[in-house]
This record gives sequence, structure tokens and C-alpha cells, in this order.
Amino acid sequence: MKVLIVILFLAIVASLGSALMFLMQDQGRSGRMAWALTWRVGLSILLFLFLLLAHALGWIEANGVPVTVG
Repeated sequence: MKVLIVILFLAIVASLGSALMFLMQDQGRSGRMAWALTWRVGLSILLFLFLLLAHALGWIEANGVPVTVG
């Protein structure tokens, strides 16, 4: 589980790095930077939803104070 989370996080950072590279090369004149940032946002949302699902299914647990609803 931790490995998958780390892989997704590294993919997010790599996408952000590629957006910076495209910004430096193209100076914002092409759509490559926008696509890289779109991928970063999509991967971030995917990671967030995966963490919510993993917590709901009991694959991971929150540390610290227990959360109670109601």
C-alpha cells in the first residue's frame, strides 16, 4: 500500500517537474505545460480518492485521535 502511494506521489512530482521544463523551454507558448499540469491535477485527485477508498475499506488507518461521526 505504501509503495503505491509513493509511486503516485512521485508521478505527481515528475509531472510538476515536466511542466516546469516545458515552461522553461517553450516559455508558455505551447500547450505542453498545460497538459503536464492537467496530469498533475488528475493524479492528485486520483491519489486523494484512492486514500479515501483505502481508509473506507480498512486497508489503512488514521494515526492519532480517532475520528467519530455524529
